[in-house]
Amino acid sequence: MKIIVGLGNPGEKYNNTRHNAGFTLLDFFAEKKNLAWKFDKKFNINFIKHNDTFFIKPLTFMNNSGQAVALFMNYYKLLPKKIGLIRQKNSDLSQILTVVHDDLDIELGKYKISINSRAAGHNGVQSIIDYLKTKNFRRIRIGIKNNKPEQMPVEKYVLQKFSEEEMGVVDGLIGGITKLISP
Repeated sequence: MKIIVGLGNPGEKYNNTRHNAGFTLLDFFAEKKNLAWKFDKKFNINFIKHNDTFFIKPLTFMNNSGQAVALFMNYYKLLPKKIGLIRQKNSDLSQILTVVHDDLDIELGKYKISINSRAAGHNGVQSIIDYLKTKNFRRIRIGIKNNKPEQMPVEKYVLQKFSEEEMGVVDGLIGGITKLISP
């Protein structure tokens, strides 16, 4: 079983914002494959099961994404245990878990893949690291950097919607990335 997690914030007002790049990629994939999202109250997620892969959008808001991911992975017994209920630290989840998210340090229209790297200030990724007690998972980091005014706070910039021109760049990039997550 594999799990692909797209990070973002739930709700219409966050659609097409820079911070929702993970949700946008998974939505693009679902539309391309003609798959429908289902809600699971137990984990507070929207999900799709396709072949042996679960595609997940946590509905806990970005900064608490790890809670939903940990609940889901624990339920399916994908988190190694040390003793009883205590989770093993630094487990290698790189063959099971991929997290797709925005990255302000990467130019718009580019992406990077990393494994076993720190959150680098991304609160959604940090939440997953904290809850899973490991940073050893695969990440697809979608670039959103594009002429951010120096005086604009990061929190405000990432919650802005992409311009029409930027959205065209993002759509092209996401179309290419979907082959990396397709089972």
